Amino acid sequence: MAKMKVELGPTQETLLIPLLGRAQETESGGRLLDDSKAVEIVAQLDYDFTKWGTSARGACIRARIFDSLVSDFLQRHPQGTVVEIGAGLNTRYERLDNGEAQWFEIDLADSMALRLNFFEDTERRTMVAASALDTDWLDQVAALPSPYCFVSEAVLIYLEAPQAEQVLSNLSERFDGAELVMDFTPTRAIALQPKSALMKVMERSSWFRWACDDVHALERVGARVEQEVSLTNLPADIRRDLTPMMRTVMTLMPAFLMRWMSGGYGIYRFRLSTRSVA
Repeated sequence: MAKMKVELGPTQETLLIPLLGRAQETESGGRLLDDSKAVEIVAQLDYDFTKWGTSARGACIRARIFDSLVSDFLQRHPQGTVVEIGAGLNTRYERLDNGEAQWFEIDLADSMALRLNFFEDTERRTMVAASALDTDWLDQVAALPSPYCFVSEAVLIYLEAPQAEQVLSNLSERFDGAELVMDFTPTRAIALQPKSALMKVMERSSWFRWACDDVHALERVGARVEQEVSLTNLPADIRRDLTPMMRTVMTLMPAFLMRWMSGGYGIYRFRLSTRSVA
């Protein structure tokens, strides 16, 4: 069978990095993620994955943290709705679906066109070509059962700050009380991009843009921090499944130094509210 050509914009192309990472972790027998679907997709794409090397596996730690926060939501609200903003070739549905929840996944037209070659809509799963900045898809989400958990894994951080904050404002105004799980890149993390081996093989236009040094300030657009997870406070089950070398490094290295080396990157769970702080 002929392999499938990949035709994506520069930023959208970055969705292939976590895909490769999950496939590498699975094929190597790693314990962070078991993702046979990722292995299957990589094998079917006509794309030079070698340029990403093995550094893509780091995305598995991020994915595992996101999985833990979304899984927690599903345990509390088994019949709620999970909304993946920028689904890419993510397989979170395959990893976490409980047989009851609704899943709603959006991404830009070229990304969604690629995604639909490997995934299908079901009675509980809807995929839509849309931008996070659009608002029409919010009506479709509102028609699904509450409560809602919005997920942005390495997505909104590609936007400029005013655009990203507008997305948060749109969500908080429409979905009061919903949860939002997303990652942030402080100014230091943005500044470290030129030194990253992974970033050096990417077009500069596809680097992270949104630098947010104080996530608590986002209360002004209706997003209140409820939980933070970073390399300095990984859940025990995730820490257990790291490689022995990584566990040793994280045990011996002081938390402040680990935080400094990661540029202050963190993943947060927010509560959305119309009662924003002026």
